[in-house]
Amino acid sequence: MSQRISDEAGNNEQDLSQLPELPPGILIPAPSKIPRRRTRWPDAIDVIFEKDPACNNILEALLYQGLWAMIYHRIAHALYTAHIPLLPRLISQFARFMTGGIEIHPGAQIGKRFFIDHGAGVVIGETAIIGDNVMLYHQVTLGATGWWRPGPGRKQKRHPTIEDDVTIGVGAAVLGPITIGRGSRIGAMALVLESVPPNSVVASKPAELLVKGGEPLVKHQELTQGWNGKDSWEMDYQI
Repeated sequence: MSQRISDEAGNNEQDLSQLPELPPGILIPAPSKIPRRRTRWPDAIDVIFEKDPACNNILEALLYQGLWAMIYHRIAHALYTAHIPLLPRLISQFARFMTGGIEIHPGAQIGKRFFIDHGAGVVIGETAIIGDNVMLYHQVTLGATGWWRPGPGRKQKRHPTIEDDVTIGVGAAVLGPITIGRGSRIGAMALVLESVPPNSVVASKPAELLVKGGEPLVKHQELTQGWNGKDSWEMDYQI
């Protein structure tokens, strides 16, 4: 019995040693072997209970701006694919007003169980393609870069493709016709301009401590020249 426990412990240590090293401040929860029990509600509502522990009941779920943004988008996208002019854009702009700034172009293709947490200030472009079980936080942009013009007889792909099971953190911008691979995580405030392989983690550089206890840190003196000493917190434009 003791030998079997020892062998299992050794196997666990080996598995942990093979995990990739993550940037500071990035945590990935350990996978669970017990699947979450689904609710009786449709995917658009069930995903809210799955992704946000702050949601306690169906009445709270119905107040989520991201849910209504998707309801409006499903209608606008259906009209867009039917080549009905103007009306899809009117619906998307109305949805932007009603949801606190979630702007989804009617042409964007969005899969099942899409969830926007703290829905505000999200922008999703016309040729964006989003897979299943994707989660965005607020102020995420899935946009284009530069000036794009339609190609002969068709529209160019200008916006990202987000594959299944991707999470994109607050304030991140994913720009251009790139692909974010399945299962990847994009950290807060990241600017992504190149494609990302599946099961990857992308993080921007964390903030650095310049002044500690009123005293500028030596290694950052070149960045703290605008501080006029510990008794005066007026900042020069040099920073």
